[in-house]
Amino acid sequence: MEQSYIGIDIGTTATKAVCFDKMGNIIRQFSKEYSIYHPEFNWSIQKPAEILTAVLECIQEITKDSTPEFISFSSAMQSIMVIDETGIPISDAMLWADNRAHLESEELQNSNQGTLFYQKTGIPIHPFSPMAKIDWLRKNDAEIFSRAFKFISIKEYVWHQLTGEYVIDSSMASGTGILNIHSLDWDTAILKYLQIHPSKLSDIVSPMHQSKGISDDFRYIIGGGDGPLANLGSGAMEKGKMALSIGTSGAVRIPVDEPFIDSQMRTQCYHLMENQYLKLGAVNNGAIVLQWLKESILKTDESFEDLFDLAEKIPAGSEGLLFVPYLLGERAPIWNASAQGTLLGISINHSKAHLIRATLEGILFGLFSVVEILIPDLQKRQETTVMASGGFGKSELWLQMAADIFQMKLAVSSTIESGTWGAVLIGFKAIGIEIPVTNTTEKNFLPNPNHKLVYQQSFEKFKRVYPLLRSL
Repeated sequence: MEQSYIGIDIGTTATKAVCFDKMGNIIRQFSKEYSIYHPEFNWSIQKPAEILTAVLECIQEITKDSTPEFISFSSAMQSIMVIDETGIPISDAMLWADNRAHLESEELQNSNQGTLFYQKTGIPIHPFSPMAKIDWLRKNDAEIFSRAFKFISIKEYVWHQLTGEYVIDSSMASGTGILNIHSLDWDTAILKYLQIHPSKLSDIVSPMHQSKGISDDFRYIIGGGDGPLANLGSGAMEKGKMALSIGTSGAVRIPVDEPFIDSQMRTQCYHLMENQYLKLGAVNNGAIVLQWLKESILKTDESFEDLFDLAEKIPAGSEGLLFVPYLLGERAPIWNASAQGTLLGISINHSKAHLIRATLEGILFGLFSVVEILIPDLQKRQETTVMASGGFGKSELWLQMAADIFQMKLAVSSTIESGTWGAVLIGFKAIGIEIPVTNTTEKNFLPNPNHKLVYQQSFEKFKRVYPLLRSL
């Protein structure tokens, strides 16, 4: 029987299980969606039981016809929940998009202490981080805070249910705002600030950490965060490569061999494993903005493919219509949870199709504002290949837009499921299997020189809008 390897990605809107052969070919896949709830303004939560049920259903379905060599995990980062001594959740899971800690974050962000914390962790002070959310609980929900046995992520909760262990891989831990990115230990000064003992957090382990399942005897490998694993799975851990992911949110990530700290606190730094790090900027406003446009504004049953077909009929630059898509506040590079979206330059001649194209362009402008910081040198940008992953990799229109706006060569890996494949590659390393070289490019997109000027002009306008509006 053919050997198989399973990667599971616990995402923001769904858990996906993908079964691969050793060369990265997909044998089968299965996914289970779930909801994000917004019970109060600025809150974005999920029910831990719903996520656990989805993961267990994915495992059951993907292993129906065979026993895999291992099951390795990728997960969305920056969730946090509270459990009691029996392992039962006593809070919902607060997601990266949860902005309830914005007041606490703003106060700390503007202090010398906040700057010091960023220099230690590589994680800007912002309500997206678990550190800020624990701080919010301490100051606003003393009852839950005092009852906490541990503060853990959704992934740690699932792992505990499968294996009985309370552990967190260094990749996930590097996104918490509590891990010292230089020593890869929980930072004592930040723990003191939060007034929690290290025992309130899980033990830090390597992404290659493995354990047997309690009830199913599968070999589980803890893996890492979805961002770092998307780099690994798409071949973007090599020099001269930059990962671009657009799913619910979005990010650009560049591999480095040591921690990177930005002097202006505009970027993040994650650990993958050993001496592999990423300098990056993640944005709140990825394809979730497109979903909002479809469901809340256009109120249409048309497919996203239909909407993209409409957008393709509109010229680059959307004939002057500019969308700044800060619907969920924003992370990189502005780090303002209170930022708002703006539609600029609208006229009687603009149509539904213009709005769709301007939305696609606006999401990419937000990401390109991060690229400019990560690779400020124009020559180096032109020498760097963008490796695309995430749902947007299925749209040739959006991929070409990215190449045109970034003015960089863009490649789509033949393994489009880069996060789950990255988890499997970690698994290979964990059990001593030689990692295959499978990062072949399925398709390349080169910048269209005819679109260079109009996008340069639109982007310069995009960068001026937020500072002007913030002062109002």
